[in-house]
Amino acid sequence: MKLAMVFYRHHLTKENFRYAKQLGCTHLVIHLVDYFHREKNPVTGDNQPVGDSEGWGVTRNREVWSYDELRAVRNMVDEEGLVLEAIENFDPGFWYDVLLDGPKKVSQMDALKQLIRNIGRAGIPVMGYNFSLAGVAARISGPFARGGAESVGCDGCDSLPLPQGMVWNMVYDPEAPKGVNTAAQITSEELWSRFEWFLKELLPVAEESSVKMAAHPDDPPFAFVRGTPRLVWRPELYHRLLDLYPSHCNSLELCVGTLAEMNGVNFYSAIGEFAARNAIGYVHLRNVRGQVPNYRETFIDEGDIDIYRVLKILHAHDFRGAIIPDHTPLVSSPAPWHTGMAYALGYIRAMMQRVEKDSYS
Repeated sequence: MKLAMVFYRHHLTKENFRYAKQLGCTHLVIHLVDYFHREKNPVTGDNQPVGDSEGWGVTRNREVWSYDELRAVRNMVDEEGLVLEAIENFDPGFWYDVLLDGPKKVSQMDALKQLIRNIGRAGIPVMGYNFSLAGVAARISGPFARGGAESVGCDGCDSLPLPQGMVWNMVYDPEAPKGVNTAAQITSEELWSRFEWFLKELLPVAEESSVKMAAHPDDPPFAFVRGTPRLVWRPELYHRLLDLYPSHCNSLELCVGTLAEMNGVNFYSAIGEFAARNAIGYVHLRNVRGQVPNYRETFIDEGDIDIYRVLKILHAHDFRGAIIPDHTPLVSSPAPWHTGMAYALGYIRAMMQRVEKDSYS
């Protein structure tokens, strides 16, 4: 298992790379999505999505990331003695019609294929993605963690219809007329049909390029959000995803927090099943208290999840991928996000060392 940290584009500095290395990280997962805010995210202070009734950002990207851009990012990481393990999330501007089955889906798919070739050529082994129409929505923020630390949670599903010109909780067409995005108001089976086309088109290129595609489950894990179906909101749907196109490049971006939010699920058993299939690309690790429709994200050591038990399951199945703390409450300090991440990384590193030691005792 590799301890890793997640950075957004604006985090890509030598100082932050050294920060990650000083905290014990050997690998990085990087978001290259450029978000254009109406205002700062109220929880993280940066561009990590929380979601609201209007959508929280605008995407202006249309050209996929070039090989030169990806190689330059990897070179920055290499120079600081770290390893770039994965890119996380396509910009919605790259593939909104792939998601919506719109008129540009073939040309956008051709561009995604080129992007995967670029990623493979740059020597980046994993591409994380979330095949979702509404994206991260229905979250609320507040002083939910220990000591009143700011965190996020959920108190029921957001049923406000997705407007035209929006997908994945971001505006891709600011000039779209008023009204409901009917291309997003489909059945679950229609969504799975779109996804099957996506997999069958892109995975052969991923295999040729030695890039694992790692699928994130839907967060929050409701069957429908904002009038749109969700792809993976139960563990058995992750198995359906894997069975749809059996391949070593068809893998999971295993989000432990999202699995724990799923109502009535034995997520320890689910983690063991996925690990036994050698189907995990990399892991998001956070802690939560409660399940949908009501839950709160907590500090890594205070929620319902036994972090040691999760890591022990992964170790037992010889999981060798990256583990990142994907979210963290904000700590009251001059650097709330950095302090919260430092706390989470230290705890996870200690648990990883304990698992390693216990396996040899």
